Amino acid sequence: MFAMKTCLRAAAPALMLLSVFAVPATGQTHGHVIIPADKVEWKPGPPTLPPGAQMAVLAGSPMKEGPFIMRLKFPAGFAIPPHRHPREEALTVISGAFGMGTGEKHNRNAAPLLPAGSFFVMPAGTAHFAWTDQETVMQVNGVGPFVVEYINPDDDPRKKAAK
Repeated sequence: MFAMKTCLRAAAPALMLLSVFAVPATGQTHGHVIIPADKVEWKPGPPTLPPGAQMAVLAGSPMKEGPFIMRLKFPAGFAIPPHRHPREEALTVISGAFGMGTGEKHNRNAAPLLPAGSFFVMPAGTAHFAWTDQETVMQVNGVGPFVVEYINPDDDPRKKAAK
């Protein structure tokens, strides 16, 4: 029984990813969706991220309840201050390199830059921060709504934009 529970717990991120693929970008719950790389539509990033980020929604809607898949593009020298998400996220580095460390203080020495092809799962509620040294594209698979809760409320770009 213990082995089965451990196996199911280990498989949970993969099961979440499979459920996410059932909701194409069109909002339909069936059908086949293909988005060639040159047809990915980049738009300004969500207001919860610092200026300069871009996003492309591939499936679902990160702003609504339910599974979503989006890509985030960050310029070189981009930083996301320490924050949390209320739901688990599965992330893949598509291109470039992504620095991501856990904790409530931004410390680039706390973790290495992850090269393209790297994958990680961020458990809900884990304080973490991120940075790039070069243009980087990430794919985020999660369950919406996509929420960013900054450790220091003054780091929230929505507050800076309102001033």
